[in-house]
Amino acid sequence: MLDVRDRWPGSVLALTEVPPERIHRYGCAAVEPTGEEDVVRVTGLVEEPAPQNAPNRYALIGRHVLDPDVFIALERTPPGQGGENQPAAAPWEPAAGGTVHGVVFEDLRHDTGDRAGHLRTVSRQACQRPGLGPEFAT
Repeated sequence: MLDVRDRWPGSVLALTEVPPERIHRYGCAAVEPTGEEDVVRVTGLVEEPAPQNAPNRYALIGRHVLDPDVFIALERTPPGQGGENQPAAAPWEPAAGGTVHGVVFEDLRHDTGDRAGHLRTVSRQACQRPGLGPEFAT
């Protein structure tokens, strides 16, 4: 992500493609191609859209390299759902010098945002741990 930030000024977000029935659990990025594999220009963000309202299936996965001016915009942005500060609700484009890019990751990712995801993550980690994995897996 830092390499992308070096090539494209502004902010950089980590994205992954999720099934349509799960997009409502994430911030969703509207994107356009840049000509670079796995790098897109983010043209808009929608917080937890219904599947029929999502611009695509690119979900924000909680990793950002932010232009410092984004924090000024975040201070002016009211809290979103659940009273949380939600970066997707901030006016990113003007705050980030006009550009926000996304890096699309396809590797295994652990989502601990709900109980089932948390348990899957803990189980995977326990199975891979030397000295515990074989015992835990039985």
